[in-house]
Amino acid sequence: MRGSEFAELKAFVAIVERQSFARAAEYLGLSPSALSQTIRQLEARLGVRLLNRTTRSVAPSAHGERLYRRVAPLFQEMAVAVAEASEATGQLGGTLRINTPGIAARTLIAPRLARFHQAHPNVLLDIVVDDALADIVRGRFDAGIRVGGRLEKDVVAVRLTPDLNMIAVASPDYLARRGTPKTPAELQHHACINWRLQMDGRPYRWEFQERGHPLEVAVDGPVITNHPDIGIAAALQGLGIAYHFEREGVGELLAQGRLVQVLADWSISRPGLFLYYPNRQYRPAALSAFIDCLLDRDLP
Repeated sequence: MRGSEFAELKAFVAIVERQSFARAAEYLGLSPSALSQTIRQLEARLGVRLLNRTTRSVAPSAHGERLYRRVAPLFQEMAVAVAEASEATGQLGGTLRINTPGIAARTLIAPRLARFHQAHPNVLLDIVVDDALADIVRGRFDAGIRVGGRLEKDVVAVRLTPDLNMIAVASPDYLARRGTPKTPAELQHHACINWRLQMDGRPYRWEFQERGHPLEVAVDGPVITNHPDIGIAAALQGLGIAYHFEREGVGELLAQGRLVQVLADWSISRPGLFLYYPNRQYRPAALSAFIDCLLDRDLP
């Protein structure tokens, strides 16, 4: 294979995996116009359209999907071979791509960035914050982080945290004005700060338990968001009751008296945060070092 053909295929794979010419161009260090020209050359050489493009999106055609499925694993194998060769020198290097929800980015990764960099200065961390449960194989990520209940079956999973408690909270001002709900059913008469599930866009139905049995409640209120910072800020400003993971900084606000927990006997816990990667995938030494850092196993 000529060098130009290799570059064309690499460009094609990058676009499919990032679903964007702009993001692929940034990853490859090319201008969007140069990347477009590369794809036009590849399509002209093969005589088929590989990508369907609109002003807002890009996706592989039927021909493109078949080509991607054949060549993407080859690029993955080459990346593994390069990583193995690098590790043989005893020096960790290269790029480590991690897909993570915001809660893990804020509470696990961000506080440990400097320590990981000091220990492994030649490793480039590419952290993509994404609450939409992206396909880490298709996105060419080395690993992902998710709440345990959302893990796929065919993965290797490493627990990073204990189970996560969900708690309903409101400001003292709101409770003074509207009263304190005693059961989840009473939320129908309260303003609630809801959040939208990014998987399908539906508002979240608040999950509780009654004597060990699951219970769901559809709530309504003045704000709906997909980001916990907005939900917590709305609760702090007295706009309603919010329902979030305790780990999202809510515990400190409770200790300060700025928020008050309600429905404590009804709240649930969810499986903790897990780092995961496909079980057929070679685990780079840099990923092992990253896991050790997240678990504080690298501390003296």
